[in-house]
Amino acid sequence: MGMESMNQLDKHINVISILHIVFSAPPLLAALIVFVAVAGGGLLSGEVNVIAITSLVAISVSGLLIILSLPGFIVGIGLLKRQAWARIAGLIVGFLELMAIPFGTVLGIYTVIILMKDESEEYFTPKKQLKKAG
Repeated sequence: MGMESMNQLDKHINVISILHIVFSAPPLLAALIVFVAVAGGGLLSGEVNVIAITSLVAISVSGLLIILSLPGFIVGIGLLKRQAWARIAGLIVGFLELMAIPFGTVLGIYTVIILMKDESEEYFTPKKQLKKAG
């Protein structure tokens, strides 16, 4: 892989990493806010049934937000740190993001195009494996 090609790929991977982190952070923050607000509201009521219901709702909604956004956040960090597993995980998240119209679709297309390149596969291959194979 040429040095210019490597620099371009490096820039694209940095952009993808940051975009995944940026797009995943608001739902993670929303999960925290929803949990505190809903569960806290139930606790303020002081009634056992209300506390039970609001706690269940808070856990359910927050949990769903975390489940949907945490993979993108983890992939973003993994790609930023150039972890070997992050390429495959990024492809999976990228394909799933295609359904999140419009921004997720654009990010998913960009992620898949960059991470499917042959250079990308080489880029994320651990150096130890390259020495054994070559």
